[in-house]
Amino acid sequence: MLLYKNGFLVRKVHADSDGKRGEYRPDKQLSDEDLKNAVSIHHSLAMKASDYSKRPNVFYLRTADWRVYLFQANAEQMQSWITRINTVAAMFSSPPFPAAIGSQKKFSRPLLPGTMSKLSEEEQVRSHEARFRAISTELAELRSYPPDRKVKGRELEEYRQRDEYLDFEKTRYGTYVMLLRAKIRSGEEDLSVFESQLLEDNGLQRAHSSPTLQDSSQASLASSTRDGGNSSKASGCSSKQRQEGQRHSYRQAVKK
Repeated sequence: MLLYKNGFLVRKVHADSDGKRGEYRPDKQLSDEDLKNAVSIHHSLAMKASDYSKRPNVFYLRTADWRVYLFQANAEQMQSWITRINTVAAMFSSPPFPAAIGSQKKFSRPLLPGTMSKLSEEEQVRSHEARFRAISTELAELRSYPPDRKVKGRELEEYRQRDEYLDFEKTRYGTYVMLLRAKIRSGEEDLSVFESQLLEDNGLQRAHSSPTLQDSSQASLASSTRDGGNSSKASGCSSKQRQEGQRHSYRQAVKK
């Protein structure tokens, strides 16, 4: 087993896989199982919790099953944790299973493989690029036909869930591609050295969030890995670019 980073973090389970907040129970004692359980980071994304004000230096981690964890690090290490988690996830997350074919209309997030990817680094980044392009197209098509304002209830909720899922996956795969491309260019296997080079070269232009690929069909992926993606809101009523720290904030990650 390879160790890519170690240190101390304060962890809070903020939301379960259904998006609902976990019950706050300050009197509950931690069990041995709680202390031993590891958080799997395959197909995960770490981002700074910009709108979390209770404690400083907090980032949130959304896992493959959409659980949300809040982690507090010291000021010097927070960005390092975010970059390291996302880089390792990009390196080893296996390509998703083929889409299921069926008559079920209700939206449900697809299951993601928990096994380690066997692809080479170049094959891995091409796989992520293909997913980014496919998801970007699907998201654009979805937002081209927003539900009528009169639509309410389950149909509107289905649209919202699908939009949220695709928007998040686009950010996740865009982040993976940017980091893997930068790692391949650097030629570094030592992630600590790669991380230092990335910050020195201004490779992370938005140092306090996870960067994404540019959402432009006229720009190549290779040239867009340092640009931010412009996306409209699910309602299609606004074209203003949302700030990266707010696009997938920890507050938006859970149901109120």
